[in-house]
Amino acid sequence: MMTFTPPFARGRRLALFTSAGIAALAISTPAFAQEVETNEEGQLEAAETPTNAIVVTGSRIASPTVESPAPLQVVDAQVIDDAGVTNIQEVLLENPVFGTPGLSRTNSAFLTSGTGVATVDLRDLGSDRTLVLINGRRVVGSIAGSATVDLNVIPTQFIDRIDILTGGASSLYGSDAIAGVVNFVYKENFEGIEANAQYGITEEGDDARYQANITAGTNLSGGDGNIMVHFGYSNEKGLLSNSRANTRVDDLDSIYFGGEFGEPTEPYYSSFPPQGRFVTSNGTFTYDPNGNLQDCFTTNGPTCTATIGSGTGPNGFNRQDFRTLAVPVERYLFAARGNYALSDNISLFAEGTFNKTTSSRIIEPFPLESGGANGIFPTDGGFNIENYLPGTSTIVANPFVPAEILAAATDSNGDGLRDIGFARRLSEFGGRTGSTTRDFYRFVVGLEGGLFDDKFSWDISYNYGDVSENQVSSGQVNVINFRDALAVRSEVGDENGNGIAGEAICIDPEARANGCAPANIFGAGSMSQDAVNYIQAQGTYQTGITQQVVQANLSGSLFELPAGSVGIAVGAEYRKESSFSDNDALTNAGLNAGNVLPDTSGSFDVKEAYGEIRVPVLADTPFFEILEVGAAARVSDYSTVGTTFSWNVTGTWAPVDDLRFRATYAKAVRAPNVGELFSGLSQTFPSGLTDPCEGIGATGGGALGDNCRADPGVAANIAANGTFTLNQSDIQGISGFNGGNPDLQEETATSFTAGVILNPRSFDALRNLTITADYYDIEVEDVISGFPRQFSLDQCYGQGNATFCDLITRRPTATAVNSAGSIDLINSLSVNASVLKTSGVDVTATWFTGLGLLDNDRLSLRGAYTHILEYDFFSLPGGDADRADGEVGTSKDRFTANLAYGTGDFRMSFTGTFIGSAYIDDQFDGSRVYEIPAEFYLDMQTTFFAGDTYEFYLGVDNLLDNDAPNILSGVTGNVTGSDTAADVYDVFGRRYYAGVRLNF
Repeated sequence: MMTFTPPFARGRRLALFTSAGIAALAISTPAFAQEVETNEEGQLEAAETPTNAIVVTGSRIASPTVESPAPLQVVDAQVIDDAGVTNIQEVLLENPVFGTPGLSRTNSAFLTSGTGVATVDLRDLGSDRTLVLINGRRVVGSIAGSATVDLNVIPTQFIDRIDILTGGASSLYGSDAIAGVVNFVYKENFEGIEANAQYGITEEGDDARYQANITAGTNLSGGDGNIMVHFGYSNEKGLLSNSRANTRVDDLDSIYFGGEFGEPTEPYYSSFPPQGRFVTSNGTFTYDPNGNLQDCFTTNGPTCTATIGSGTGPNGFNRQDFRTLAVPVERYLFAARGNYALSDNISLFAEGTFNKTTSSRIIEPFPLESGGANGIFPTDGGFNIENYLPGTSTIVANPFVPAEILAAATDSNGDGLRDIGFARRLSEFGGRTGSTTRDFYRFVVGLEGGLFDDKFSWDISYNYGDVSENQVSSGQVNVINFRDALAVRSEVGDENGNGIAGEAICIDPEARANGCAPANIFGAGSMSQDAVNYIQAQGTYQTGITQQVVQANLSGSLFELPAGSVGIAVGAEYRKESSFSDNDALTNAGLNAGNVLPDTSGSFDVKEAYGEIRVPVLADTPFFEILEVGAAARVSDYSTVGTTFSWNVTGTWAPVDDLRFRATYAKAVRAPNVGELFSGLSQTFPSGLTDPCEGIGATGGGALGDNCRADPGVAANIAANGTFTLNQSDIQGISGFNGGNPDLQEETATSFTAGVILNPRSFDALRNLTITADYYDIEVEDVISGFPRQFSLDQCYGQGNATFCDLITRRPTATAVNSAGSIDLINSLSVNASVLKTSGVDVTATWFTGLGLLDNDRLSLRGAYTHILEYDFFSLPGGDADRADGEVGTSKDRFTANLAYGTGDFRMSFTGTFIGSAYIDDQFDGSRVYEIPAEFYLDMQTTFFAGDTYEFYLGVDNLLDNDAPNILSGVTGNVTGSDTAADVYDVFGRRYYAGVRLNF
């Protein structure tokens, strides 16, 4: 039977350094200590361990003190319990040091991979620049080609605490720690059984969430060892756009029509309707809601002028009826830890984690058109409604084509056959769906012990991780089969031998032999199931990622100085990572009416060695209670980029017991990952680009005009039109390829942090108050990225930079669809060229006291605040800055605050999260004009300690039921289907949960 500590007591023990639901660092933050206790005066101290030493995240030196020279925040188990979350990402994202997640339930429905993945990134510097650890060791990534860790693999209820180190830490932990480290520390040496079950649902009765967890542990051989295991299950059911009033109908921001920003223009349907839109030289045709043909089309208007039919509208399609706001995610988790003393100085340890995550998505049925880069007939855009009988010069008409459309059609491409253009929503195929399963395996085994009467501690370990993903998607088409199914004629007799003469059949005999069924695209629901079966293409996507790490560490006291021990740590590490991603053959070739996506595979290995030293200079002298300096360095030898070097220097000064100053200066690195190095050329179709040459004439325009006219296609266009002229197909027909670069080098970052910690222990009224304030400044150089395509255009033609001109391909002559000189391709390959800068201030505060209103009561207040001073991206060093500070997702001001009151019988907690006002990205409107108001979310939970072994709790998230601000379709920051920045603001509304915890 375990010795049960009531949650109230557990909270007291960690009160000094938990903060705001996202615990903030107080004076000191233990990272790997087995236990942390408060002394009789409520102050933090290290518990006794075999060596009377602990290791703090941000240093690898074991020390009897628990101070950190770098800004460090901690989330403890009480904070996680108070939040009532299913996925730990939800807790972390309340912390203002974290930026907008790259992947989450609310921004991954439209992705070709990564659906349902949960990530975090410190300082908004990107998930690949945030190093995620479990118990101080690396975790294999879950996104092919990337180091990005999916937090779905973290068993929430198995976490003892989370250490959050901000600032460059590559010298201590290696590549990827440019923004900092998030270290998940699992429970250990646990005895007994701890279980919980929870159910939650929104006020609208959707997105139900279930979770159940159990942790069990026992000692072995009279205390020589311990083993503990954890089993967990969670299920978040998901949310569709049609479940909320503000997202049920397609809309567009009214700003596009001269209206107010944030006001929806509804409906703003898609022009790809299920009944089809058919374009001829003599008019456009569609079908009204009653299935009657009309020779006019209006996407959103109520009527259109028709000669045939009634001209009823709108004829567009409401995509929102199919879209997903939050994808469903189901998880199975297993985790285990164990240790056993082999002798007085050597112990065996092991840990393992297994996770299976499944997720799915649905979006609107596929929109298909005859022309365009992804159309069925991309060359000339024409769908022949007449064809030659095989082997003859006899022309036959497609029997599905209505007589009115046949009469209006002409031969637009000169092949002697009448053709039309069409656009159609493939509703017969159903919504586009995707089902994803990810399996995560990780185990660590090693030895640890002490040397020289425990003056030094050592460990050696092997860490293996493996992630596999299998994804199956539907709703796509086989373009080749679709072309065959559109080439249709009537039988001459009973050619298919089914006893019915004169049926519509596919013209190509070979296609018929392969099962071709004729496709009737005229009218809603007109396509037969046989045609759907022949045309539809199931998409598949598989990935595999492996990571192997062997590392050894030694730390301890080198010798004594008058001010204390000189601590050192040294170590070595070998790491190998490999990754592959494999799409189906149609996707590889771009023959499923989608973009060309290549397969990618690659690997790298790295050998590393590091050293760290900490020197106490003065102690216990006037104005120098503590003066300590430290340094660390790491050298790494990569198979890809060669040798890299990172280092840091630190300083800590406490003039008196109650006041402490700290500073860190670091050089950090991030080596390119497999995807950045080895990914092939994947196709994309960028929007919103402006061709600098548009409107240029035969003379004038300065250097811009000369650069434009130097292109033969542009010159031909000017000669034909007087000025360089583009049509709508030219604007929408720009394609390009993104790709990796095997010649990439590492990113390098300089980070500086300086802070102060105030804990006025000399004053009784304030002895439980701790305030920290830290300034940070991070500059990342040689940033790995592709140049923005508009930037490439402007550099090529505005500046005459030939390097950027090499990325652009223009059409030399006109086609049936596109103009001469129009842009065909703008490629964007990964390079080391850009610069990223950010700076700001973090402030945290914690305070607790007994009020005496009830027996053994306690009131606690905690807060964490971040103010961003600067966040600038420079495509080229010395170029113009693209500011992000103060824009949506990077609000200048954010804070989280927590108020809790409780006794041994109950605990009530309120957590408020503030997101400051923000502007829409100035790349959208050219200036900061459109402002999104500030948002405040309030959560609460009440826990009842009904007995020594069980407790009940209930909570409400978004207690005030705040709606997300309108960031509508077409506006930068909008997450498709959500009418807001769904990865920044709450899209669920008020939601409730209740649960029970048992301890035996």
